[in-house]
Amino acid sequence: MTQRHFDQGPGLCETADPSTRDYVFNQTMLRIKDPERSLDFYTRIMGMRLVRRMDFPEMKFTLFFLAYLSDEQASEVPRDDARRTTFTFRREAMLELTHNWGSEEDPDLQYHDGNAEPQGFGHIGVAVPDVYAAAERFEKLGVEFVKKPDDGKMKGLAFIKDPDGYWIEILQPDMLERQGG
Repeated sequence: MTQRHFDQGPGLCETADPSTRDYVFNQTMLRIKDPERSLDFYTRIMGMRLVRRMDFPEMKFTLFFLAYLSDEQASEVPRDDARRTTFTFRREAMLELTHNWGSEEDPDLQYHDGNAEPQGFGHIGVAVPDVYAAAERFEKLGVEFVKKPDDGKMKGLAFIKDPDGYWIEILQPDMLERQGG
């Protein structure tokens, strides 16, 4: 069997098709039941900023695009709708929350988190400077945990749930360096 470029450890991702050079991973979309609860969670608890809201009355849904922006970056977000849309779709790593109108009024509606059977989607990930401090803050705010940083075999990372039950991995990029690993 011929070894392919993604089978190799050293040199992994050394080259890419030049025609994909300007591609950007822009967003992950999650369906939400109640925009007030979800926007509060992702802005107040997770610290993201709402960059763009797009309403589609004819199809009865709204899109909310959120991102981590510094104060300086936030001041650069265009006020004009067309320019703001271009800004939104050029950014990396945005979270798109999709609200289908009326879903918040259906007591039986629950979105599949992808972790129960049948498994599929798993989680989104958020890097933080100190996973233990973040977990302590989330606990004080009443956030539901799937896993606290020292639970289980994988130490130093946590999983929390958003209002719709989607999992969010909370990780610290330099954890292995700090542990001497």
